[in-house]
Amino acid sequence: MNRKSKLTRPFVFISLALLCCFLWGSAFPSIKIGYSLFGIAQADSFSQILFAGIRFFIAGIMVVIAGSFMQKRLLYPRTRAQAGKVMVLSLFQTVLQYTLFYIGLAHTSGVKASVLVAVNVFFSILISTLVFRIEKLTAQKAAGALIGFIGIVVINFSADGFGGVFSLKGEGAMIISSLAYSISGVLIKRFSEKSDTVMLSGWQFIFGGAVMMLFGFAAGGRITQTGGAKGIFIVVYLAFISAAAYTVWGILLKYNSVSKLSVIGLMNPVFGVLLSAFFLGEAAEAFSLKNLCALLLVCLGIAAVNAKVSLQKK
Repeated sequence: MNRKSKLTRPFVFISLALLCCFLWGSAFPSIKIGYSLFGIAQADSFSQILFAGIRFFIAGIMVVIAGSFMQKRLLYPRTRAQAGKVMVLSLFQTVLQYTLFYIGLAHTSGVKASVLVAVNVFFSILISTLVFRIEKLTAQKAAGALIGFIGIVVINFSADGFGGVFSLKGEGAMIISSLAYSISGVLIKRFSEKSDTVMLSGWQFIFGGAVMMLFGFAAGGRITQTGGAKGIFIVVYLAFISAAAYTVWGILLKYNSVSKLSVIGLMNPVFGVLLSAFFLGEAAEAFSLKNLCALLLVCLGIAAVNAKVSLQKK
């Protein structure tokens, strides 16, 4: 059985996609803990960007070293065209997405941020079907995404509206970050047709991380506390999340449809909510009846989109 046939089997791609979602979900509390350990204030956006840049620069080095070792050759952009793809991908996947993500996360709760990013499912399906036209928008995909999106609305709704407050720096930044992520997912699928996915992933992190570090530092961002052993662990773990999850996700995108994987990505808020509740003490928000019902809807959305795949394999 070749690599493509293995990675398109429902059990394999769903299991690997869920592992990626768990890692990404753990990033929400990890970043907030990192802010505390390194003394980064909520209003200090440039230090947040600097912190993010350090994470992604290290992640890129991890990916390139691991990929080069596995393929027994040094991975790097070998042509101008490949270098161009790295820079374009980096703009959306690292620089734009995570500049907004880190700022947004500083201005909202881990639970709320976890579910807000799941709007990328709608963005991904619409972009891949209506803008890039690399796949068709079926009723099944639309229904599954709609069910999951209803869950996102429910978890953010209260008597006084969308959580009581909607700020551009908080919720707005998280939503625009999700749009950038969705565009990057489609770009990865396109670029990986003629370029090595691991090479693209590693070097776009290195380039994007360097841009974020330079910009954050030049704008006045500083890391004023060392964070000790816990701080080192958090930075290394966050880098590992990016190195492992994005590389695996990129490989899965090469062999599977954007829509199918995007809806599995609705599990991000499930893991993000649970881990934020445990590590950030947001249990009251996470385990309210409203929020549990919302997470159930998210899971039903995933099942709806993948039901046809399971029936075909039987």
